[in-house]
This record gives sequence, structure tokens and C-alpha cells, in this order.
Amino acid sequence: MSPAALVAGRRVWLCDLDGTLVDSAPVHAAAFRAAITELAPSVLGSFRYDAHAGATTREVVAGLGLGGDVAERLVRRKQRLYREYVEAGRVPLFPGARRLLGRLSTAGRTAYLVTSGSRGSVDRVLAACSLGGYFSGVLTGDDVLSGKPDPECYRQACERWRVDPDDAVVVEDSPHGVASAVAAGLVTLQVYAAEPAAGAVRVRDLDEIADCLDREVSVSVSE
Repeated sequence: MSPAALVAGRRVWLCDLDGTLVDSAPVHAAAFRAAITELAPSVLGSFRYDAHAGATTREVVAGLGLGGDVAERLVRRKQRLYREYVEAGRVPLFPGARRLLGRLSTAGRTAYLVTSGSRGSVDRVLAACSLGGYFSGVLTGDDVLSGKPDPECYRQACERWRVDPDDAVVVEDSPHGVASAVAAGLVTLQVYAAEPAAGAVRVRDLDEIADCLDREVSVSVSE
């Protein structure tokens, strides 16, 4: 089924943040590498941020085999560095992000943010990119026990906001995020992927999704 057919009439949109609406992966990677260099240089050579896209900071650190005080200090240092980078304006919006969110608003859709990011980091990104006003609610990695690819975040989002899964669509970029949404029984669009992850429908970018909404609105008006 085409992306346009899948999203037609769905009134609730659950959007990921990092790698989907904002191009934050290079900045996350830089913050991790700087923190690891300071606190755990022995694991720097094996660190590849792209292998962890969509995971929480704590899950990435755990994946490095670190524990105890070093792991906790590394989590705090990475988050602090990332937030400094955000406030310095180093995290840009992806093309089409503001257009898509604006179109959702004008078309009478309700948008929520569902992200594995920590509350402090997410709030800073939303403020720095002037995105906060587009969302009716925000669920972060601090609100769940397990981050993506576990489906807990999307299941909790549907429960918290009384979302009918049959009336919702998810926008994600990473295989972790797709796995989380699909396991929660949600229709999922995946952006920026050469090949879609299992269960997702590939869309080129955010402008393609906005185009689908524009066509749907045009048809409803003409009728």
C-alpha cells in the first residue's frame, strides 16, 4: 500500500525526534566520543554510534560493557556535552520538518512526540529548534523502563493519550524505532532508509509525507 493510502484519514501522528525531525546523530556521536575520551578511552576504538541509533544514552553505555561509577559518570557527561552542543545551535532541523508539522496542525491532525531521548535533552532541542508548540504531548526515555526497540514507549503513548492505534501513524527513521512502533501495532513510515525495516513503509523524506497530506486535503476540499 502506498504511503498516501496508509495515512489517509489518520488523525493522530506519533513522531520520533532524533534522526527523524532533527539531524542530531552527528552531535550525539560527537558528545559520546568526547565523553568516552575523557572517562573510558579504552573503549573508544570499538565505539560506533550508528550501531546504537534510537537507543537511550544508558543503553549505549551499557552496550560498551561499562558499569558502576564509570558508566554513570559517562552518561551524565555525555548528556551534559550534548545539551551544550544543542544550545550552541549545532542540531539543525531536517528539511521539511517544519512544513510537515505545520501541515499536520492546519489539517486538524494531533501530533505527539515519542522519543528515547532524555527529558532534559529533548526539552533543549525543542526550545532551540522552536518545535514545542507543535506537539500535544511529549513522551521521553525518562518516562519508560525500556527504550526502543522495546514497544513500551509507543504502547504507553497510546495509553497515556488515549490513542486508537487504528487512527494513528508513526514517523520514524531507525530500525530500533520502527521495531518499537510495529511491535505496538502501529502503522509506521520510515524516512531516510535505503530499504525499510521490517513492517515499515519507506518514504523518501518528510516533504514526501507533507505532499501526501497536501493531496489528501485538496481532495477533501474538492469533494
